[in-house]
Order: sequence, then structure tokens, then C-alpha cells
Amino acid sequence: MKSEHLPLLNSVSAPAVHPDGSRAVVSVIRPDFDADAYVGQLWTVPLGPDGPDFNNPDFNSPDQKPRRLTRGFRDTAPDFSPDGRALGFLRAAAGGKPQLFVVEAAGGEPQLLTAAPLGVSSFTWSPDSTSIVFSARTPDEGRYGSVDGVGAGSEDARLITDFQYRMNGLGYTADKPLQLFILEVPQLGAEPKVAPAGRALKALGSAAEPAENAAGLLPAAKQLTTAAADHNGASFSADGGTIYFTAALHDGRDTDLVSGIYAIPAAGGQPQAVLPANTGRQSIGAVRQSADGQWLFFLAQELGASGRDFVARNTALYAMPAAGGEATALSDAETLDLSGGSWIELRGGAGALVLNNARGTVELHEFLATGGHTVLLEGNRVVTGAAEGGGRLVASFSDSTTAGDLAVLEGAQVRRLTDFSAQLRSVAGISEPQELTLPSADGYPVHGWLVKPAGPGPHPVLLNIHGGPFAQFSGALFDEAQVYAGAGYAVLMCNPRGSAGYGQEHGRSIKERMGTVDMQDVLAFLDGAVEKFEDLDAANVGIMGGSYGGYLTAWTISHDHRFRAAIVERGFLDPVSFTGSSDIGWFFGGEYTGPSAEQMAAQSPMARVEHVRTPSLVIHSEEDLRCPVEQGQRYFTALKQQGVETGFLVFPGENHELSRSGTPHHRKQRFDEILKWWARYLPSATNPAPQP
Repeated sequence: MKSEHLPLLNSVSAPAVHPDGSRAVVSVIRPDFDADAYVGQLWTVPLGPDGPDFNNPDFNSPDQKPRRLTRGFRDTAPDFSPDGRALGFLRAAAGGKPQLFVVEAAGGEPQLLTAAPLGVSSFTWSPDSTSIVFSARTPDEGRYGSVDGVGAGSEDARLITDFQYRMNGLGYTADKPLQLFILEVPQLGAEPKVAPAGRALKALGSAAEPAENAAGLLPAAKQLTTAAADHNGASFSADGGTIYFTAALHDGRDTDLVSGIYAIPAAGGQPQAVLPANTGRQSIGAVRQSADGQWLFFLAQELGASGRDFVARNTALYAMPAAGGEATALSDAETLDLSGGSWIELRGGAGALVLNNARGTVELHEFLATGGHTVLLEGNRVVTGAAEGGGRLVASFSDSTTAGDLAVLEGAQVRRLTDFSAQLRSVAGISEPQELTLPSADGYPVHGWLVKPAGPGPHPVLLNIHGGPFAQFSGALFDEAQVYAGAGYAVLMCNPRGSAGYGQEHGRSIKERMGTVDMQDVLAFLDGAVEKFEDLDAANVGIMGGSYGGYLTAWTISHDHRFRAAIVERGFLDPVSFTGSSDIGWFFGGEYTGPSAEQMAAQSPMARVEHVRTPSLVIHSEEDLRCPVEQGQRYFTALKQQGVETGFLVFPGENHELSRSGTPHHRKQRFDEILKWWARYLPSATNPAPQP
């Protein structure tokens, strides 16, 4: 794969399954160089026994192929109404914000339902299909274009008094909290309303609302919540009378990470806290009432007595009686991590579907509120969503051969329904990852993958370190590994201690001791791999990583000088300055390194920068609020002051997510510049050194 193949990476949303089980709808989104944006539409996929089956080479009957359903610029988040008569989704025009649309399930012209100034974030149907609750960021008066002629540079000054006031990718948050709204869905077959003109338009000239709202072109949306906090994950009760959501509305919320469950009448009213009788301080990620109305499922992480002890805390699924009482943990937080997507999908009367991070995979699990646990889909794949309708269970996933596809589960069999990565495999070529488990210096097993380039060795080696640190590499198709393998490099990726997916003890082993066993594990994985495979060139090795991976790269090259070159990207490089500059700095560094100045210095790459000898490219984004650009600026400057060969690659308009969701042009440029760096210091047969 090469950088120019990025537009062939099709990502697939969680499926919406029609209640009769006849079909599923997904959003398929890809980077587009011409638009320099992410574009895509909704696709409909037949589910019947005569539908597509990629296990059968003769599967495709012409009338049963997946097909494009919509033709918007970016159509996402499809969801069928419970009665199956309508399909809701979000649509964004080029340069615009996503708004809520509905279309008849049988087909037709989509109808716009909202004109939210900052766009709609998510939505959910009422059980009777007559109403929709949606979430949208609501700007304070005078902010974010809410007053004509007042741009960002002309807004009033902000007085900040809280720790939590901004977020990477969002900017300031207190002046645009995520609020909940409800609207009645119009009759889709009714006569369409038209915009006023002439005298009618003049009569509306003094109206405070936009013309389309004042004229009644859009259904009236009633705001349900008003607190200056984000209201997340709204869902209806089984009878439709109550809306559940999660939020931090408690006293002292600015000094902890605690969030809780709240309920509000669908007709409007004051939110009421829903408090389990027996749980401690938790961060609640999602809440859903069971389909039979008897239980509340919720996903939660324990946060300790301080309410901030988040390090490597696995997410568990709980159930409590809907009428109140004690919550029961349905999963073991020591061994299962159900944080995949912070997502709960209902199944049957008292069942819940959740995703579990497990040894570099993501599995689909089902839990019953009354007891019972089944692993529905496992193996070398990453499940990204699932839904059931008409007795058919459908899942979206990625694996070593696809960036995103859809499958239906039929008993113990998995029938693959789509092949959205066929062109990528055909044009770009995919290198299959090889799974490895190698011993660390103390014998601890380190799990990971090797992605080799085509052709005989010896191949130069790139040791790639993931972010987090409580995250995981997987064996699923990864554009980073594929581009580097396509350029002639053998790519090593592992999940050292500190990573997710291997239990809480594994993840918490680096709490207040970053750069110890984690560095030991990644170096042992490198040593073991080059010893095991003769076609890996142990004398020509580079190291790279982003975020926590940037931290561990910078830390490692201050201890080990074997590497020909390094790339330190969006790194957590100085815990001291991180505390006041990062959106999460007020708690992150203190929990991971320990709060004292001595602890921070003992685990700080900046405190050891004078030991670095390795040529190092520093990559950062100007709008990164997670690891602010000053981290990279100061690290680059320190390297340059002591004569280390270095460069500072800075991307305007991008944040911490550049490598995953930056503009397509910048993502391509990033790959091209990375390969130029490796060509200079670690050339390969297909990425040769530049000619003088």
C-alpha cells in the first residue's frame, strides 16, 4: 500500500437492521483527495438466505448485491425506526455540519428535520417511532457564529475558572455543551412544505428564528436539558415515557472524572439522578433500559476514592432493576474490558450486546440481566458494531484483509456479506500480519505482530509503538503498517505491559513507573523477532510512535542508541508542562507518573533529552490539545541545541487525531514525509536514499 491509496480505505459503520430482518444498512466512508474531506453514503445489504455470501465465490445474484442507497456528500449513522417504516441518518454537505434526515424505508427523497448551528451529534428513535431525541452542541449567544458579523477573533473574552474547559477536537466546551432535544417525526408521505416567498417572506422578516424554522418547514425541536455540561448517550425507556442519559451533573464534578445516570420525562422536566445502591465512584459510559423494561444496563469504570484513578481501569457491564436498587456486575472487570465503543445494543427481552477488547482483537459478547454470558463472535478480527432484527444478528468488523465489512451470524457460522476492501487488495496489495508471542527479559509474554514486505530480505525494521497507553494494536488491517511494509520495511507492533486487552494487572503495571517494563517489553519483542527471523536486518532498525508511543520512543532513544533514526509524533514528552497545557493534563500525568515533581522528572523524556543521540523527526499538529504542540516544540529545540539531527514537521488545522482522521491531504503528506525521513536514515530497496 502507498499513501496515494488512502481513498481505498472504506470504513463501515455499525449496522442498522430492518425489524423484519430482510436487510441491513451501513454507512461507508472514505478519504477523498479531491474534496480533501471524508465522503460516503449509506449502503443497503440484503440479509436473506439468497443474499450475498463471500464464502461462496458464486454468491452474487444481481438482485441481491449490496448497493448504494443514498447519494449525499457524507451520510452516516443509519437507524431504522422500530416500526420499520423509516430510516433516520445524519447528512453533512461539503463544509457543513451534520443534520438529521429521515427517509421512507421503502425509498424516496430524504427529509431534513434539523438546522442545528453546530450540527447533530447523535439521535435515537422512540419505541413507537413517532419521536426522535437528538443531541447537539448549543452555542452561547455571541459564540461560534451565532451573531452575524461576530467571528471567532471578535468574540468576547472567556473567563476560565474550571479545570475542564476544553477538549481535543472540540476546543472550548463550556460555551457549547451537548444538549438533548426531542421532536415529533412528520408524516413522510404528507404534502411537502415550501419556503415562503414574496409577501409571505416579507411578513417573516422580523422573525427571530431562521426563515425555514419560522415558516414551519422543520419540525419544532424542544430542548430537554439546559445544564452547562455534556448530556451523552440518550436512549428511551421501553415504554417511551423516559429518556436516560449520562452526564456529570454532581457537585464537585470539575475535580473528578465521575459521571452518572440520569432520567428525564420525554415530555420534559428536570433530570433525576438514577443511583445504584451499592456502587462506588464510577465513570458511566452508556446506559440502556432492557427491551422488557425490567432492567437498566450500564457500562462503568471504577475510579477509586478520589474519583480520578482511571489508569487501566477495565469497563464492566452492570444491570440494576429499572425501579431502583442494587446493581449487579455482569462481567469481570479484571479480565474483560467492555469499553469497545462505550456502546450497548439490546437483544431479546433482557439481553445486551457489548464489545470486549481481548488480546489485540475486539469480540462481540451477549449478557443477560438475569445471568448468562455468551461470546458471539471472536477470532482475529475487530468487531465495531452489531444489531439484530427479525432474528438475524449482523456485525460490522475489520480484519487482516479488510478495513471494514459486514457479516451475518448464523449459529456458529459467519456469513460475510460485503467486500468493501476488494479494490484496496487488488490495487494496493495487503501484507498479512504474522502473530507473535515473545518473552520479555523477565520471561513475561509479549504479544504482537510482524508485517513483512514482499520479497526476500534482509529487510530494515521499524519498531512501531501504539498510543494510549491503555490501548492495543490488533491484527486488523492497519494503514500505517501497510504503507511502511509497502515501502520495504518489516513492521513490528506489540502490546507491552500498560496496554489494554490483557487484564487490569497488565494495564496497571506501569502506573507510577512509566518507561520501565513497557520499554523492556518493546525492546525484548524487537530482540526476539530479529533473532527469530533471519530476513530481518538487526543492524538497520528504526523506532516510532505517537502520543504515548511518542513518549516511549523518546524515552527509549535516551537509553538505547541502536536505532538508525526515530520519529516522535504528538508525544507526551514533559509531564510538568503537560499539567497546565493539555486538555487532560490536570489529572493524566499525576495519575500515570505520580503527582510529585520528583516522580514526574524521573519518568520524563525531556528530563533525559541530553542523552539522545538518534536522529529524530518530531511531528505535531498545531491544534493538538491532548499533547499540545509545545511538547514537540520544546523537545525539537532541545535536540537541536545539543546537535542531534532533527526536524519538526508541524501540521496546521489538525489536532491529536491527524493520523486517523486528519484531512486526506495532510494524511498523505504525513506518510510521504515519514518515508522521506526513513529514506534518509534507514533506506530500503523500495524507499531508497535520496541522491545527492
